Amino acid sequence: MPRDTFAELPDDALLRAYAAGDGQAARALTARHLPRVLTHARRLLGQQAEAEDVAQEAMLRLWRMAPDWRPGEAKLSTWLYRVVANLCLDRLRRARALPLEAVPEPLDTGPGVVRALQDATRVDALHGALMRLPGRQREAVVLRHIEGLGNDEIAAIMGVSVEAVESLTARGKRALAAQLVGQRDELGYEDDRD
Repeated sequence: MPRDTFAELPDDALLRAYAAGDGQAARALTARHLPRVLTHARRLLGQQAEAEDVAQEAMLRLWRMAPDWRPGEAKLSTWLYRVVANLCLDRLRRARALPLEAVPEPLDTGPGVVRALQDATRVDALHGALMRLPGRQREAVVLRHIEGLGNDEIAAIMGVSVEAVESLTARGKRALAAQLVGQRDELGYEDDRD
């Protein structure tokens, strides 16, 4: 099959092709899903190296279950988000024993020193506020407002009702706003009030 054809195939067809031994199907699935898997893991964990490990493990689990995939039961992206969330939760539980000082600072690769410092301060404040949210609220807020997923898909990923997602997201947003309201000037938003 021509390489371009793989990019157009649905996930279920690519999984069947991979299960039958087609390496191009695996490459197409990886190209399609690995960037989102890695980004989601990085946002939940806050560390690139840990996120890369989680993304690798999630993709390995996908390859192992490919022969048993039942089309139509679940959306592949939903399944992957759930696997990533569970792997991240496991790592966060194990990491709680580490002191905060042992966690390395994320690398900043943004343009311009002043803008980069301001952006880094904003990201750190948001990340810190996110990490203080209860785990389920953090997961719902990240999936909804950072990953841009709909409530139906988030409900499937988290294994809860749409109403529970709406409640978790609303409570998480309120908690974030309450945590960050006093940092408006410090984060460089003083000019945004006009």
